[in-house]
Amino acid sequence: MPSLHWLTKENDLKTAAKTAYRLLVEDEKLSYGDPNSENLLVQGDNLEALKALLPFYAGQVKCIYIDPPYNTGAALEHYDDNFEHTIWISIMYPRLELLKQFLKEDGSIFIQLDDNEYAYAKVICDEIFGRDNFINQVSVRMKQTSGASGGGEDKKLKKNIEYILIYVKDLQSFNGFNEMFEEEDLFDLINSMRDEGKSWKYTRVITSLGKKEFFKEIKDGSGKPIKIYKHSEVQIKPITEIMAEENITEEECYFNYFDKIFRDTNAQSSIRTRVMEANDGHDFLSIEYYPISGRNKNKLTTLYYKGLKCDLIAWLSDVAIKNKNKIVKLEKLGTYWEGFPLNNLTKEGSVHFPKGKKPEALIKQIFEISTNQDDLILDSFLGSGTTAAVAHKIGRRYISIEMGEQAKTHCAERLKKVIDGEQSGISKTSGWKGGGGFRFFTLGDEIFDGENRIKSGITFENLAAHIYFTETKTPMKKQKKKSAFLGVHNGIAYALLYNGILGDKSERGGNVLTNKTLYIIMNEIDAVEKKNKKEFGYESLVIYGEATKKPYVSLQENNIVFKQTPYDIKVW
Repeated sequence: MPSLHWLTKENDLKTAAKTAYRLLVEDEKLSYGDPNSENLLVQGDNLEALKALLPFYAGQVKCIYIDPPYNTGAALEHYDDNFEHTIWISIMYPRLELLKQFLKEDGSIFIQLDDNEYAYAKVICDEIFGRDNFINQVSVRMKQTSGASGGGEDKKLKKNIEYILIYVKDLQSFNGFNEMFEEEDLFDLINSMRDEGKSWKYTRVITSLGKKEFFKEIKDGSGKPIKIYKHSEVQIKPITEIMAEENITEEECYFNYFDKIFRDTNAQSSIRTRVMEANDGHDFLSIEYYPISGRNKNKLTTLYYKGLKCDLIAWLSDVAIKNKNKIVKLEKLGTYWEGFPLNNLTKEGSVHFPKGKKPEALIKQIFEISTNQDDLILDSFLGSGTTAAVAHKIGRRYISIEMGEQAKTHCAERLKKVIDGEQSGISKTSGWKGGGGFRFFTLGDEIFDGENRIKSGITFENLAAHIYFTETKTPMKKQKKKSAFLGVHNGIAYALLYNGILGDKSERGGNVLTNKTLYIIMNEIDAVEKKNKKEFGYESLVIYGEATKKPYVSLQENNIVFKQTPYDIKVW
């Protein structure tokens, strides 16, 4: 596969590995709302922040969205967007390497850029994520077509399109994106169709479909199979009769019986055409077709009957769903997106961020196709805070990173307004009323000094998370109770004796492996097994500590591997 080469590539490929692990320090004064929230806002260089977060969140993120500097050549108010081309690549490469490690196996990443660097970003991502894991490139309309052009655009075609590169962690594990919902009020939709002279005059309602029975399977012109079913004892009532019996309005009748409404004309559709072509000459298709919408669990399906006997002949599944007082049509997204509010974009979130803010509706669309409720989202180029604001409003957990003071002046302030229930952007359409919280973190000291020794003041939790991640490349599960036992991965158990985790710092009770400390570790493993009602069945036990008083032969006999801190700890 072709690869991208640039002047500093040899060093840049090592940047992510050489980046030091730093501590994450919460600033409780800047955290807001629910103190137990899992939502994080981290202030600091995103390369260092990603490295600090990796031991805790590797392999857990469902969707990453980033809106990095486009390298337009402009010196913008809140960040520099003017890098020498090689420098831009050297910035992006190690960050994308780290971002990949955060993704779940079925996770996806969306990278939004313009025409300055997106082609190079595509080649970089092919290297890092693998060309087979490329899903598509979306073109997004981000400017109006009318109006004067600036920045020399009058010499070219007007730039109103940006691009989103979409990759997945592993195509084999990826189950596809969620279908997009286009919401329309049913009554307004019907009236608009009437105004256009189209026949949407519903006259009768099927109140019962009776029993569905398989009739036969036929094939259309392309050879695709169509299963034909019949319904027996179909019961039909005029709409006027339903309104009188139930004392409801026409609008209520339309909504209540949408899934059972019988149209009085035969609408054209691809499925009807397929059925007509495939059944040409069959004796049971001598009269015209009548479409009907019928319920299938929570989804509506367009059903096709023949004549007034209403024998069902075919249906097109997953056409629409009923959602509160809306009829929601299912629609597959293409690779051209438009229709996002752009004129009042500067007012969204009540933060001033010229030439860098993205519409909340765009980010909402990305998250709705790629994630579900409570999934974890990450944005390491947070900018004005749009990604976190949208994730918060639609019930996703998030990790967000922004450097400089704008992490406080823009991102934190915007999220506070979200928690307080602000109503800009997608708030109204999403039914957002406020609530939740986020925790604000800064980057603290490095875990190791220049000679790879553990710095004083490093907590057990931070060193344990680092050791477990460097050993297993997976994050350590959160412990409700402090324990020297860290966990089991691929048949190997891990433990750490450090900082008096067993009660004190003496040789007998603390950081040295002795008969007593080993006994305590084994009891901790047994306690976890009993709690989970399952034995780990590990083949060996790796124990980190300052020293060991256990003979090598004894360790070997018990399948124990001792590693000395700090010398045996992997720094990168």
